[in-house]
Amino acid sequence: MPQLYFLCTGNSCRSQMAEGFARHLAPQDWRIASAGIERHGLNPLAVKVMAEQGIDISQQHSTLIDPDYLRHCDLVVTLCGDARDKCPMTPPSVAKQHWPLPDPAQATGSDDAVLTVFRSVRDEIEVRVKELIETM
Repeated sequence: MPQLYFLCTGNSCRSQMAEGFARHLAPQDWRIASAGIERHGLNPLAVKVMAEQGIDISQQHSTLIDPDYLRHCDLVVTLCGDARDKCPMTPPSVAKQHWPLPDPAQATGSDDAVLTVFRSVRDEIEVRVKELIETM
């Protein structure tokens, strides 16, 4: 059973969406988690745009990286440069991927403009998670 870990700076948007898609798309016996270098809380706009796809992430929580989980997972996916650069060392057996995606929480402008950024990042994460699951 594969064990995946999605990491981002605050575990509020990108890594939460990746976890939501992976839980929705992967076989039930896969272990899937997300975490951050810091805890910023679950972003309500991430919850909103995932709900538009029929995926409820509202019960997920922003957590800090668990060193034990990190050491025992099969794959770590970092979704920002900060997480990639500050991620604790992992054993050579842990594969790593880096998905450099923009932080939708940094989007500015009208409500519609910000939601457009969230949806764009969400859609890119969905494509990448589907590809990831197909190749594991």
